[in-house]
This record gives sequence, C-alpha cells and structure tokens, in this order.
Amino acid sequence: MWCKCMVHGFGVLSFVYLFTTFLVAVFTGGVDTSATETKETVLIHTADQLENYAKTEEAKVEELIKAVADSGVKVIVSGAAVGEMALHFCERYKYLKLCQPNPDDLGYVDSVSVKEIAGVKVTVVKNEEGGNSVSTVLLRGSTNSILDDLGRAVDDGVNAYKAMCKDSCIVLVAAATEIELAKRVKLDQYAIEKFAESFEMVPKTLAENVGLNAMEIVYALYAEHASGNTKVGLDLEEGRCKDVSTLNIWDLHTTNYNIL
Repeated sequence: MWCKCMVHGFGVLSFVYLFTTFLVAVFTGGVDTSATETKETVLIHTADQLENYAKTEEAKVEELIKAVADSGVKVIVSGAAVGEMALHFCERYKYLKLCQPNPDDLGYVDSVSVKEIAGVKVTVVKNEEGGNSVSTVLLRGSTNSILDDLGRAVDDGVNAYKAMCKDSCIVLVAAATEIELAKRVKLDQYAIEKFAESFEMVPKTLAENVGLNAMEIVYALYAEHASGNTKVGLDLEEGRCKDVSTLNIWDLHTTNYNIL
C-alpha cells in the first residue's frame, strides 16, 4: 500500500486523536522536568515549604506548556520521553507533546490523525494541498520475519535509487566485473596477485550457492575473459557461463567502487 503522506507505526500519548490545519513543532529533546546530574538535598523546615515545593514544579511545567499554547502550535513532536506531569498539562491544553518553540522552529501540516490499519494503530501526518515530498510504503505480511525481509528490500531499492542519482554508472553482475578486474590486476604486477585472487570469492560463492563446482566455474570465466569476452559471467539459472549483458541485470558502479 502506497500512502502519499507520512505514517508512523505507533499511536500518540494523549487522548487527542485528530487535528486539522495547524502548526507543528519538532524537537529532539524530551519533555520533562530537569534533573541534576548528581544527588541533591532539599531542606524543608515547615509544612508550607513541603506543600509549595511540589506546587512550584507544577507551576513551572504549566508555564512552559502555556507558552507553547500562546504560540499557536497544536502538535509538538519530541524525540525523547514525555514526563507524566508534562503529559497531564498537555491534556489540559489539548496537546500531544510539548517543548518551548521559537518562531523559526514551526512547521505546518494539514492534518494529524490516528488510524488503525490491519489491526495496528498508526499516526498519519498529511498535507492535503501542495506537493508532498514524503510518502510511506505500508507493508503487510503474515510474520515479522517476512516484514523484516520486505523492509530490507524496500530499503535496498531506495538506497539504490539514491546512489544512481549521484552516480548513474552501472557495471555487469554475475561475477563478470570481478573476474575482469582480477585478470587485469594479475597481469599488471605480480606483487598484488593475491589481491586479484580475492575477487574470485564472488564467482566461487555464486557457484557454491547453486551446487556447482566453484573452481571449474572460475577457470571457465578466466578462459572466456582471456579470449576477450569481458561480458561473460555466471548464469545461475542455467548453471553455465554466458554473456550476462543479455540478462539485463546490472549493478551500481558506486557500490563496487566503495567495496574496493
């Protein structure tokens, strides 16, 4: 499922489940009362001091939340925990979370709502008008392991697209590139022959995964590349060496470059 909005796989902390057309502020810090790094000692001499000690803390938190309310923000997202006292005042002022914002920190969204998709509560952030630069792919699966595999596949695809935007060069797969590099490095100088042989791990691993003789495949690939057939690699479905450019399967140049 493709959603032209931002979807978070969790609900909100407050009892307010829907806001439309409002200001939103995002902060990395938590929403809670400050604490000292070491233990502190408070001397209380009278009952009034004990009673006012808690009231002072509550008043400070309420003052902070009221300042947010006066700025016009209705939804504040924090990157850490929200204290119980802060959450109490968030409910009073109809907030999700809070932090003291500056005008430059404010953003705008059309709606934030909590919905249930496939039995899971999610938070949906949406802009009805204008271009949405953020979209979310919702994945469904029978088990968590399947969802993890699907998530990694989507992540690999997105990163491959990002890499192609930076460097659109592509190279052959199926060990064709690695064998050609190994052949050229070996011929260049004997001192780095072992480095060239390290490229052979790619065709060996591919051959072993499909039950083929790894050494025979490596020798066959070397023979083809020595004859000038630089596009020859290992076809895993047929189990033989062939021109892999006809399979229309390519790899990113930047990925291979970073591996080297």
